[in-house]
Amino acid sequence: MNFLAHLYLSGNSEELLIGSFIADAVKGSNFEGYHPQVVKGIKLHRYIDTFTDSHPVFLKSKRRLVPHFDKYSGVLVDIFYDHFLAANWNTYHKISLDIYTQDVYDLMKRNTHHLPEHSKFMLPYMIKANWLYNYGHFEGIQSALNGLSRRTKFNSGMENGVKYLQQNYKLYEIEFAEFFPDIIRYVNTVLLE
Repeated sequence: MNFLAHLYLSGNSEELLIGSFIADAVKGSNFEGYHPQVVKGIKLHRYIDTFTDSHPVFLKSKRRLVPHFDKYSGVLVDIFYDHFLAANWNTYHKISLDIYTQDVYDLMKRNTHHLPEHSKFMLPYMIKANWLYNYGHFEGIQSALNGLSRRTKFNSGMENGVKYLQQNYKLYEIEFAEFFPDIIRYVNTVLLE
């Protein structure tokens, strides 16, 4: 799952949202200085990644891309699934996507003092390009993939990913619709622990 899905799955708790947002920038288990609910959000993000990476439907989506993108195929599926969440947002959330994303950006701006350096660095770019909202559009995905491709150590070819999404759009949409209820159920059990 990518940013939008992680945030959505974190529910309404501001601390969980912050933890989910910063999780990739927090390495290991050094959670010193973080509120316990922020730590819970970091761990939730990691649980979601583990569940997703081993889910048979996600693996089916990923296998379709492996011949073209090898180890980056999972990253592409994460973004494709965020696209379907954004494109079908009203099915999953009462608040419109544009208001939700603005609320998330405002929350992160109010809490920049809690964000690791990498998250602080990335946030203005995310806001300026409105990543979360624009995942719902091919142009937004293209922009995200262009940026990811520039930052990879090897020639990932990720900038070509939109073409593969368009070629198999219905298949990915069906797979997302099958996968997403499973991750929602899983997260609800994790949050009860």
